[in-house]
Amino acid sequence: MRALRVDRPHSVALTEEPAPGPGSDELLVRPRAVGLCGTDLELIDGAVDPAYVRYPLVLGHEWSGVLADGTAVVGEGIVPCRACAACERGATNLCATYDELGFTRPGAAADELAVPARLVHRLAPGVDLAEAALVEPMAVVLRGLRRAAPEPGLRALVVGDGTIGLLAAHLLRLWSPAEIRVLGRRPEQAGLVAAAGADRFVLDAEEAGGGYDLVVEAAGAPEAVRTALGAAGRGGRVLLLGLAGTGRTAALPIDDTVNGDLTVLGSFAYTSEVWREAVHLLNTGEVAPGFVITHRFPLAEARRALAVLRGCNGPRGKVLLTLP
Repeated sequence: MRALRVDRPHSVALTEEPAPGPGSDELLVRPRAVGLCGTDLELIDGAVDPAYVRYPLVLGHEWSGVLADGTAVVGEGIVPCRACAACERGATNLCATYDELGFTRPGAAADELAVPARLVHRLAPGVDLAEAALVEPMAVVLRGLRRAAPEPGLRALVVGDGTIGLLAAHLLRLWSPAEIRVLGRRPEQAGLVAAAGADRFVLDAEEAGGGYDLVVEAAGAPEAVRTALGAAGRGGRVLLLGLAGTGRTAALPIDDTVNGDLTVLGSFAYTSEVWREAVHLLNTGEVAPGFVITHRFPLAEARRALAVLRGCNGPRGKVLLTLP
């Protein structure tokens, strides 16, 4: 079978590999849509914390596909042990044994994928498989928002106009906020921000203003973290979703954080419970994240897809690989 393989940092290629032989507790899936994200670029570049990656690897932690009988499915990427203290309290994202498709075991950017059966979730009839590949980033955002506990009527600012920021603006609508603003850097993202359901798109931190009840940092950059902290109102919450790269730091304004009575939250990945919720929201049509998809490439053109992910002219949301 074909597989988009990273043998070591800075070495990525579409290769021919033996098809997987699923174990007794696994299902064989044929991927149909595979999302690429900034973390995939960091895996290629060797910028991911070594504790969370094992080379060589096959990319693809965002995906949807079909079983042998044609059933459309998505699957959790994190493989929790279900036995450690974190798993027993439901924090499967903090499992004592880190294991994840596309990081420590083969991902879905391949013609076939073996997945533990307990992680596979059926899609409702009629759900678009391309849209379903967004369940993974949607679950990441949803888990963070659940931690931040938004209330109806709040004012929210999303810092970042990429896929995570766009999905954050879209999912925040579930809490009936009074206002959602998105602070971005690329004017060409305006149409995507509007499609997400945001009330306003700004390109300058001063124009974004402050006093927000909730600020979601989704850019993954030290400057964005500083901006997020400065935009929160007294008693506000700052949710950090972006990854800036191993070792990068942002200064914390200690007095402002204390005097502002701020709550600063980090959120890693998703739990199995939140994943089920994300699938339910998609299956029932309560969310429609497909607006994020701007580019699609067949697996054979994976290099072109990765080049677009690194930078392109015009709007860019989710870049997908498609398989027949």
